[in-house]
Amino acid sequence: MARILLVDDEEPIRGFLRRALEMDGHAVITAEDGGDGLERLHEEAGSFDLMLTDIRMPIMDGIALALAAKRDFPDLTILLMTGFADQRERARGLDAIVTDVLTKPFSLADLRSKVREAIAA
Repeated sequence: MARILLVDDEEPIRGFLRRALEMDGHAVITAEDGGDGLERLHEEAGSFDLMLTDIRMPIMDGIALALAAKRDFPDLTILLMTGFADQRERARGLDAIVTDVLTKPFSLADLRSKVREAIAA
């Protein structure tokens, strides 16, 4: 299956999503914020099929991470997540670099569907 970089500052959410994605056969590397996520991307030379990242995080938010990731790794597929309407609005202008935005709370079926769509795109 796919290699996924999962970036979320909330450990319980990060752990839950990691386990769900691994149950689907994906190899998942996690990062706890945007800065950590960008570091992991560079350590792995961008060798991920998908980056799934929360938007609202300390240090570097998901939008800044998406912009930096696309600049450094233009072929990387990016899927954002947020539970905040204002953050979803901020992501609207990123259609050229972001595949989609998952709105929290979402079901595992929603997650699996969006991940499949993003990887297939």
